[in-house]
Amino acid sequence: MPHILDAATASPAAPAATTTSADIAWGEAFCSEGANCFRFGLDDSGRAYIGSTLAPGEYVSDSVEALRALISAVKSGAADHLL
Repeated sequence: MPHILDAATASPAAPAATTTSADIAWGEAFCSEGANCFRFGLDDSGRAYIGSTLAPGEYVSDSVEALRALISAVKSGAADHLL
């Protein structure tokens, strides 16, 4: 199983406890060309989720703070090498 990266430190973190998708309040999906859609969600305990609409039961979960750090890093170019 691949490691989930902690966005704040870019080091491997333990996978989060499994939560059923019914417990997650998903926002509207963000889609790019070719219908590659991702969505963000929150659960009742305040954990943040990122998932693909192609695999609804699969997602990455971490704290809201870690999601903010991930988004900031992506916006500053940390993932540009993937484009």
